[in-house]
Amino acid sequence: MRSSITLKLFLAILATCIVVALAMGVAVRVSFDSGFDDYVQEREQQRLDTLAQLLAADYAEFGGWQFLSDRRDHWWRSLRLSRRDLSDRRGHDGGPPLRVTLIDGQGDWLAGPRVRPAADMRRVPVVALGQTVGWLLTPPFMPRVVSDDIDEQFQSRQLRATWVIVGLSVLLAALVSLLLARILLVPVRRLAQATHRLASGDYQARVRVGAPDELGRLARDFNRLAHNLARHEQWRRELMADVSHELRTPLAVLRGEIEALQDGLRPLDQAALASLVHEVKQLSDLIDDLYELSLADVGALNYHLEAVDLESIVTQAVDAVRDRFERHGLALDVHVTPGLMLQGDARRLSQLVGNLLENSLRYTDSPGQVRVRAGRQGGDVLLEIADTAPGVAPEHLSRLFERLYRAEASRSRQYGGAGLGLAICRRIVEAHGGQISASAADLGGLAIQMRWPANGITEGIA
Repeated sequence: MRSSITLKLFLAILATCIVVALAMGVAVRVSFDSGFDDYVQEREQQRLDTLAQLLAADYAEFGGWQFLSDRRDHWWRSLRLSRRDLSDRRGHDGGPPLRVTLIDGQGDWLAGPRVRPAADMRRVPVVALGQTVGWLLTPPFMPRVVSDDIDEQFQSRQLRATWVIVGLSVLLAALVSLLLARILLVPVRRLAQATHRLASGDYQARVRVGAPDELGRLARDFNRLAHNLARHEQWRRELMADVSHELRTPLAVLRGEIEALQDGLRPLDQAALASLVHEVKQLSDLIDDLYELSLADVGALNYHLEAVDLESIVTQAVDAVRDRFERHGLALDVHVTPGLMLQGDARRLSQLVGNLLENSLRYTDSPGQVRVRAGRQGGDVLLEIADTAPGVAPEHLSRLFERLYRAEASRSRQYGGAGLGLAICRRIVEAHGGQISASAADLGGLAIQMRWPANGITEGIA
């Protein structure tokens, strides 16, 4: 059988079950042997006690031990009666005759094998008429010596039964181990198959989430991974298509302008040069944005964090575009809480505010209004830039910060931009520990909100 996790798990469970079954068999065997020795010793002790009672009765009846010398059959009768009495109590034969010796109170031999009394021999007193008139002596009990054939047969049967049970337990353990190995590894097998599909490029591979255990959490993480890979693959394809489209447009214009100049269809004057410079600037801006966004994605965008005044940054960014807003017919409504300090990079924060103002300038209809608000809310710093119509459909709001994404695919480059500005803004806000979101503005257009937590705020001079 080829090496697999199913085989390993099967062998592990089977080995555990076999060890447990053998341990139980040995424990049962040891317990039986110990109990059986106690049983044999107890039975012999009862026979000795019965024999002592019979002899004491005979002693009292005949007034001494003379009856043993007058009639030797009394001794053997007492031995048989002691066996019979035990047989009646146990329900089976009382066992073979005891190797027992009878001595009188002075230690003289009366009946049984002639042995010399020793300290390790068992002694049972024969008490008659209120006094000890003799002693029964037997050899010391040997635990492992079985007393008769019936006991030996019983012990043998128990031994065979014990190992038969152990063998059946091992077979049952093998079946249960195989079933458990197959059942427990079904989710793992599904994960392995789905992982193979995912590694082959099938990002739609998913696995069914079972019980809420470690395998269930692993299945959920796998599905989340597959979803993210599928989404990133879609973004990659869209990025390639959008970048190629963004590059194709200015290159086509440049090619047309240059061919027109070569063919003499257009004179080489300042207007033609200005048109060429404009298209080159569009290409340069696009490449710069892509490079800056790639740096932000890998965390290589440089930030020099220090205490900065957000009021000053917003005021300078607004002053830089105020004339252009007026020419475009857009009114600026700015209100910033004085002394609003942040721990951040002044240059990147200026870029952030400038990108958002450029976005409003580019897409807000004239006449219109752009509102800028910055202040504290619940201890956090809140910056909001909202404008008037046109707005953005609700289904597009969550994707505005994706690279090269435009709310309307039909927009041409005459409105400027390649859909990278908001993506860069999100990277700058997140690098400062904040959050950025888009929503419908009460002015009728789009509202961009940025929030920085209180632990990123630096108290400044009011």
